[in-house]
Amino acid sequence: MTTLREAPLSPLRRLFRALLAVLEWLGGHELPVLVAMVVLSGGVWAFVEIADEVLEQESAGFDERVLLALRTAGQPDDPLGPPWVEEMARDFTALGGTGVLALVTLATVGYFLLAGRPRAAALAVVAVLGGLLVSSLLKLGFDRPRPDLVPHATRVYTASFPSGHSMMAAVTWLTLAAILARVLATNLLRAYVLVVAALVALLVGISRVYLGVHWPTDVLAGWAAGAAWAAFCWLAAAWLQRRLLVEERLPA
Repeated sequence: MTTLREAPLSPLRRLFRALLAVLEWLGGHELPVLVAMVVLSGGVWAFVEIADEVLEQESAGFDERVLLALRTAGQPDDPLGPPWVEEMARDFTALGGTGVLALVTLATVGYFLLAGRPRAAALAVVAVLGGLLVSSLLKLGFDRPRPDLVPHATRVYTASFPSGHSMMAAVTWLTLAAILARVLATNLLRAYVLVVAALVALLVGISRVYLGVHWPTDVLAGWAAGAAWAAFCWLAAAWLQRRLLVEERLPA
């Protein structure tokens, strides 16, 4: 009697399966993922350290080198790359703008309501508005001027530190992803929303420096504060869920 052997998997399929396995693992460990984000960005500790460097003007050399490295040598008004790269940077930076973040928040709240998760919807609103309040207070407190080393490639209206776009992108995208991950049914879905949220926050911050409207330390501080806030909201959601104050996961 002969047995049929399974055809060997192609390298691409093996890679795809490996990536799915990683995502499955990440989805089952939302808290370590968010803690890792806080550690990588420095979290609260990094924000304090960066703020101290900024207040003592010890970050000026680093900020200037990075900002000029993104410009054509000898032409501070010319960002690196062809014109479409600059236009794409504006598209990315819009993902951290008030209008887009408000739309994403409302869409997520609508999803929770349609899924029969009104308390999760309320938590999402409180988390995002709380992050917005923290960001606004920090900007008012530090009141750092915008970079004057290179021309601004997009309009700005507020102070520079921390980067409001970077912080609110991290606050909104990561916080909503963290709360959404608490009610999604599978590890793969939970990991997916977390990874996408982190990628969006990363792109928004990079675009702010590329467009010349923020010093690099503004963005690093925004990421740190935003990731820390997202981790806090994840903990709050988990605590409320254990006490049945926020709905359990959706059925698979």
